[in-house]
Formats: sequence, structure tokens, C-alpha cells
Amino acid sequence: MALTLFSLCAAAASAVLFALPASAAAVTATFAKTSDWGSGWEGKYTITNGTGAAITSWSVAFDLPAGTTMGSYWDALMTSSGQRYTLANRSWNGTVAPGASVSFGFLANGAGTPANCTLNGASCGGVIPTTGPTSASPSPQPSATSSPRPTASPTPTSSPTPSNPNPGSLPRHALIGYLHSSFANGSGYLRMADVPAEWDIINLAFGEPTTATSGDIRFGLCPAAECPGVESEAEFKAAIQAKRAQGKKVLISIGGQNGQVQLTTAAARDAFVTSVAAIIDRYGLDGLDIDFEGHSLSLNTGDTDFKNPTTPAIVNLISAVRTLKARYGANFVLTMAPETFFVQLGHQYYGSGPWGGQDPRSGAYLPVIHALRDDLTVLHVQDYNSGPIVGLDGAYHTMGGADFHIAMTDMLLAGFPVAGNTANVFPALREDQVAFGAPSSVSAGNGHVAPAAIQEAVNCLVKGVSCGSYTPRSGTNPNFRGLMTWSINWDRYYSWEFRNSHAPFLKALP
Repeated sequence: MALTLFSLCAAAASAVLFALPASAAAVTATFAKTSDWGSGWEGKYTITNGTGAAITSWSVAFDLPAGTTMGSYWDALMTSSGQRYTLANRSWNGTVAPGASVSFGFLANGAGTPANCTLNGASCGGVIPTTGPTSASPSPQPSATSSPRPTASPTPTSSPTPSNPNPGSLPRHALIGYLHSSFANGSGYLRMADVPAEWDIINLAFGEPTTATSGDIRFGLCPAAECPGVESEAEFKAAIQAKRAQGKKVLISIGGQNGQVQLTTAAARDAFVTSVAAIIDRYGLDGLDIDFEGHSLSLNTGDTDFKNPTTPAIVNLISAVRTLKARYGANFVLTMAPETFFVQLGHQYYGSGPWGGQDPRSGAYLPVIHALRDDLTVLHVQDYNSGPIVGLDGAYHTMGGADFHIAMTDMLLAGFPVAGNTANVFPALREDQVAFGAPSSVSAGNGHVAPAAIQEAVNCLVKGVSCGSYTPRSGTNPNFRGLMTWSINWDRYYSWEFRNSHAPFLKALP
């Protein structure tokens, strides 16, 4: 006796499942809520090919009820009309072999769940193709807001309790520094409780992966044998909370020179989310600093559009950070500290280039910054350890004075063509999202300049004065966020020159 397709539905359940008859193989789309935190939820559709022939494309459409809206989504391209949403395959996941499955996911705000689902124009409960898959919906165009995300989220199914419920806001012009918490490098250990109050953002250096591709990030205090005078973990945690009570932000910085992080797989992506969240929760931190250097970020050959990256390590990093942002909410602080090679060099060269042969790391931070620009708190590029970089004036700029800081920062405040293509412009960031980094001393990095030159650069960017021969394309930027330095420890070693010079200077700016 032939069986018919049936669906198992429960309005209050967190998953909707569709069953296939044993005698009628079909292509199905199965929906499940993977997380629910009351005001919103994370959903996942799995497309399963139960037929004996491969399908080469898919398109899932569904309605969301009034009061429920779509947020971020991943592993699909989306179009919408009113409350009707259509998500179709991306270039790499359209083909589904017999017996195989692919999935896409999304975040939604509100309590409603999808209804009236169709797969390639027919019921999501089962499409029985004859000569091939039905293709009723055109492939949507990529959206700038689309980005891959994990298929499973560490967000708890109950309402999450972030470690930063109300951290307050940053000062108009902030002083940002890195604290050597997990290692010593000649500058001496500095206890968290002894960090001077002038530092507005303190980045704990560093969380590092167990292996380059594991995504499993670990952080611990410097061993006493390496760092005499290191405090206990309890004292460290208490000092962090005291800083936060004063309105300071304390972040875990991931990477650094030795911490190569390559999220090349979905497993590494998910491990990154889980392990970084565990560090944030354990120490009660305000957020995350991304300090990927070396070979952490590199663009695959053919990945030429910073607005729509395809390289897994980059796609997965964007995904992981967005998941963390969703977990902790609006008060989550996100900063980045790329080198000029990964950002401003993208004005000339992007990835391996249209014909190959270029360094594939050139400009490789640009897709990450662009995709996360709505979540980004501060971008403070390392204006040190850098070679010459072409600015918006077409001239090469080198380290050693105010000019380099002005030209490099102006590119972020004005936007710039990527790989010289005026039709493909990296959009300007907001003024309050932009700072620049400088070594605190001659021992901290190449490119150290005297405090007067740094303040000359800031006055040019903020007020339009003391600009020398360079005219900023961004005009004046009164909301310029401030200064970052490597590092707080090296600044103490050199009698706090950076702090003593720049903290009062920043505070006095309009």
C-alpha cells in the first residue's frame, strides 16, 4: 500500500520535522530552531536529497509572521518581499548528491516561526523530481549583509546572561593598550590592579589556539616562573571587575605575532566561538580584540571581491564573531588591530590578484572589517612594523613621523578604491570607529616616533591643523576615537611616556 507524505507539527516545539515515505524518495527542507533566547532565535534549514540523482540548485521560501523579522543569515543568498523570504544556494553549496544534505541558517527577532515553506516552488515536505529539480524562484543577488555563520550556536536555549550587562560607553577619545597577561618579553609583568586608570580599553595579550587550525583558543595567566609577582586568578578577576566598575573595557585579544589562527573548517569556527565565549565568561570581560597576524588571514586564488568573500578562513571568522555578538548583545565591544599590510596595502593589491602572483595576504582584513563594520567598536591599525604604503594622494608614505599616521588613518576615514579599482571602493568607517596604533617606546616596535609627532597627526585628523604637505581627504574628524599602543608594559618600562603624554592630550580634545 502506498504511503503519503506527512508532517509532524507542534506549534510550541522548537523544531519542525518532515518525514519521507519509504516508497517515494524526495528532496526535502527540514526546519529546526537551534537556539531560542526569548526575544529571538536561531533557525536552520537542512536540504536533503533523498532521490537517486544529484540536484544542482535549491531555493527555500517561507513566511514569517508579523512582528518577526529576519536578521543575519549564512550559507545562502536572500531576497524578500514583505514577510516572504527566499534563500537560495551560494556558488559552493548548490549541488546536493543523492543521499546528501546541505544547510543554511539565520537569526530572527520575535517569537514567530516559518510557515508556508516551499523548496524549489513545491512543498518543503517532499519534492519528487522527474527530470531534475524544480526551479521556480530565480537566484537572488548577493546582499552586503549576507555572511556565513555556524550551523550550530553556543547561545544557550534559555535567555543568556552576558558577562557585560551594562558596561557603559567609551570616552569620546580613548587611550587603548595591550597588557602582557600571559607571557613576559623583557618589559616586566604588570598586575591588572596596577594598570593606571588612564587606560580606557585594556586588551589582554593573548589568547592563542592549541594548533593553528583548531580554533580552540586558550588563555591563562603568565606562569610565576616566567613572571615573578603574577597575581592569583581570583585577584586577576577581581581587578578586572574593578576596572569595569570604573567604566574601563577589558577585552581578550586573540592572536598576536605567535598565535596563528586559521579557521579553515566549520569545526574550527565552532570551537573558536565556544572557547572564546568560555574565556569571556570565565574572566567577566567586555568583548574581543582580533589581532590576527602572520598567516592567519590569506585570500584564496579567485577570491577578489572584498564585499563577498569565499575563502573559508575569512568566511568562518566573520561567522564566529557575529555569533559572539549575537550571544552578548549590543554592549559587546569588538576591536581589531591589523597591520597595514592587511588593510591599507589593499589600496594597491588585493589577494593574489587577477592573474595570481601577489601575496595572498594583501588586504586580507578588508572583507572582515567590511562585513563586521556594523558590529565594530574600534579599528586601530598597527602603524608600525610596516613597509611603505601608497596613500590617497598616490604617494608612498613611510614610518618615522606624523605623515604616515595621517595618511594611513585618512584612508579609513575617507574610504579607498581596492586594488586601484575606483568602481570597487572600501567605504569609510565612522569617525568614532577609527583610532591608530603606535609603539609606546623604541623597544616596542619599529616606527616609534616622539609624542609630539603623534599629537601632530591627531591634530591634523581631528582639527585639520599641522597636516604638513598631506591634505586629508576625510576633512576634519572631531569624533576620531583615539590612540592604541603596544604596550602598557613597555610604556611602564619607559616611565609611562606614552600615557603621560597622550592621556591628557586626548582628554583635552574637543
